[in-house]
Amino acid sequence: MNEFMNGKTLVISGGTKGIGKACVYKFAEAGVNIAFTYNSNEQVAQDIVKDVESKFGVKCRCYSLNILEPENYKELFEEIDEDFDRIDFFISNAMIYGRAVVGGYGKFMKLRPRGLNNIYTATVNAFVCGAQQAAKRMQKVGGGSIISLSSTGNLVYIENYAGHGTNKAAVEAMVRYAASELGEMGIRVNAVSGGPIDTDALKAFTNYEEVRDRTAELSPLNRMGQPTDLASACYFLCTQESSWVTGHTLIVDGGTTFK
Repeated sequence: MNEFMNGKTLVISGGTKGIGKACVYKFAEAGVNIAFTYNSNEQVAQDIVKDVESKFGVKCRCYSLNILEPENYKELFEEIDEDFDRIDFFISNAMIYGRAVVGGYGKFMKLRPRGLNNIYTATVNAFVCGAQQAAKRMQKVGGGSIISLSSTGNLVYIENYAGHGTNKAAVEAMVRYAASELGEMGIRVNAVSGGPIDTDALKAFTNYEEVRDRTAELSPLNRMGQPTDLASACYFLCTQESSWVTGHTLIVDGGTTFK
């Protein structure tokens, strides 16, 4: 348990699987109370709540949120206020795939406004709406740390990833603007940009096996990235050890982007 982190509260979107779930457990292990969102599978979310509370002795609660309706963050945070007396960290993690990204996931000539707009809503708008609500609460406790998950797909070409990659570039720009304006409140804002990570979202890619094998081949470390790799980076950006890091994108890609 980390003395600095103990008793603080993390709010994270999309906490039932992949990177989000890894963050829930990483922060809870350090004594941080957890409020996370889920989209549809309430039972899985409730099971995680019970497991986290029994393993780590922290307070953990889950809340339903459709990331394509980011204006609902206001009501969500009001719900969280009823369960927690402070908010110190916010991680914008939830993403969309499947039917919601039709027209946004594909070759350039196949891109369509609806799919692209959905990705923008779930990536940029969701970060803005969530971070605004979190910042209001963080200001009351003297500051905090806000993080957006991102992807190296805005730096290197990934097949069919134009819609996601351009929106990851956009959210990283928004992170820098937020960092510039929220610093006076004692709030740091950063992005964690992952190379291909072995998650359900990646498995939804039509060329998942090719991406998986190519990533391990490109990495000097000879392995695929795991959700815990990004969770550890998010954790670092919330600790005292990163107290002068803001407006930054931390790339966690196993050395693949350079090659």
